[in-house]
Amino acid sequence: MGPPGVLFLLLMGCMCLSFPSHVTSPLSAPLLFQVRNGHIKRITDNDIQSLVLEIEGTNVSTTYITCPADPKKTLGIKLPFLVMIIKNLKKYFTFEVQVLDDKNVRRRFRASNYQSTTRVKPFICTMPMRLDDGWNQIQFNLSDFTRRAYGTNYIETLRVQIHANCRIRRVYFSDRLYSEDELPAEFKLYLPVQNKAKQ
Repeated sequence: MGPPGVLFLLLMGCMCLSFPSHVTSPLSAPLLFQVRNGHIKRITDNDIQSLVLEIEGTNVSTTYITCPADPKKTLGIKLPFLVMIIKNLKKYFTFEVQVLDDKNVRRRFRASNYQSTTRVKPFICTMPMRLDDGWNQIQFNLSDFTRRAYGTNYIETLRVQIHANCRIRRVYFSDRLYSEDELPAEFKLYLPVQNKAKQ
């Protein structure tokens, strides 16, 4: 059972988890998979011994997943925190989130590990992102970014698009940041326990 007031989005090949009635899933529409000179596939990651979604491509702009699949539909998620558990593959990687603000303007936030400066334009804000080696938890405060970049208030998330090159363990939205102890097991990043040789 998830924490009260939390909405989870699970981008793992359209699999949805069932939660109590006060928590609903936005994945009524399927994901759209776009692949050119790459692949999107489910694999078992050796580091965490868990199924993950691997997105790899020679060009980040042509290999990605997006939700919802229908460009005329939106997610309508009002929770301001986007959390992604992503593995750094030491290649170019980017993701994009489209939001609606209180001026009824659609804004996009794009973070990438190959950009060095933040640029704010009327409808898109691009920013650098640094990833550690291995698995990372990316916490994206959409309300704060909307306010700082545009001086407006975040209303809802319309779309999420994750490009090559990465492995995805989980992607979810929440009303606030939760500690590991508060999250359901399936939203934690478990690393294998190393057996120490007895001396």
